[in-house]
Amino acid sequence: MAAAAGPGEQMKWFYSQRHQLHDPAVEVWAGTPGPSTEVPARGEVIAAALAKDAAFVRGDVREYGLGPVERVHEPALIRWLEAAWAECRPLSAYREIFPDTVRHAGMMAGLAQHGEPAGAPLGRLGYWCFDTMTPIVEGTYQAARAAVDVALSAAEAVVGGDRAAYALCRPPGHHAARSAVGGFCYFNNAAVAAEALLAAAGGPVAVLDVDYHHGNGTQQIFYDRAEVLYVSLHGDPDRAFPYYTGRPQETGAGQGTGATRNFPLAARCNDQEYLAVLENALDLISASGAVGLVVSLGLDTYELDALCDLGLTRQGFWRTGRQVERLGLPTVIVQEGGYHLAHLGINARSWLRGFIGIDAGSPGPGRPQQPGEPAPRRHL
Repeated sequence: MAAAAGPGEQMKWFYSQRHQLHDPAVEVWAGTPGPSTEVPARGEVIAAALAKDAAFVRGDVREYGLGPVERVHEPALIRWLEAAWAECRPLSAYREIFPDTVRHAGMMAGLAQHGEPAGAPLGRLGYWCFDTMTPIVEGTYQAARAAVDVALSAAEAVVGGDRAAYALCRPPGHHAARSAVGGFCYFNNAAVAAEALLAAAGGPVAVLDVDYHHGNGTQQIFYDRAEVLYVSLHGDPDRAFPYYTGRPQETGAGQGTGATRNFPLAARCNDQEYLAVLENALDLISASGAVGLVVSLGLDTYELDALCDLGLTRQGFWRTGRQVERLGLPTVIVQEGGYHLAHLGINARSWLRGFIGIDAGSPGPGRPQQPGEPAPRRHL
């Protein structure tokens, strides 16, 4: 991989319209069905913002097969997700399917550990999925596979010498663990990209996760591996989904001891406070000897995002992108969360223009909130 070059260049971005195949209308939160939060419009507003900006050049997405996915996820999970909608569809009155029973650790403590219940579709659903906010529809598997190909296409561009590339992945991925889906995530796009960089670089790589919600899946996948440093800034798990991971004392295990670092953030953390914590995180990455970087770019840290209680502004996103670029590492930027649709495209463009080193520019294309459209619910 070539070293990162100076500011002011164009950035390639990658996107697949197959993300629209994952189009749930309903999710279940706090036991109540309601409008889906992770919707196709998320991908479309970002694509529209970048397509009209000469600083960004759209690259071609190619297919990479299942091999890269199997290096990150248990093959049995992949087989299940491919068949899940078809085998569960007759059991639901909705076009979405959700688990009604989840395999809880306390339920199994001290007991023999058995595999997935082969003859019970709902049992299999709860075996692999850990929440009720991650619906599966007819096109979910195809969209998730396409998101992986988008991430790998961006990684290939960086391996080929681009200083950075942006993967507009949807559905997102950082909550998907080696053998679990959840948090709107099915395959872990950032982890797949990190594996690709690692294989090409022959040296350590880092994953910087700046989504509001802790990337429990990415942490779990790399928790016992020394060659991938995982660093995350996120809402404190005492108040923020996914609640059970992301504390400072989680620092890795075995050979990976010390290769995980978590920075929980206080409520209403503003731009200045956030950038100070980010600087500490970047110092860790710089000292790690990483030769490549994957950024899990969550834009749900925005001050108006209903799934967040932080206070980052559009200018804060620009400054964050600028600060991350100063690491000087070849970088794959993978889209994760961000749910304030009216400003999502503008915010993505601002972060990326900050990384490139050009001014934020005019707001560009956005998406006004539609009359009567419900705001996303707070997942805290």
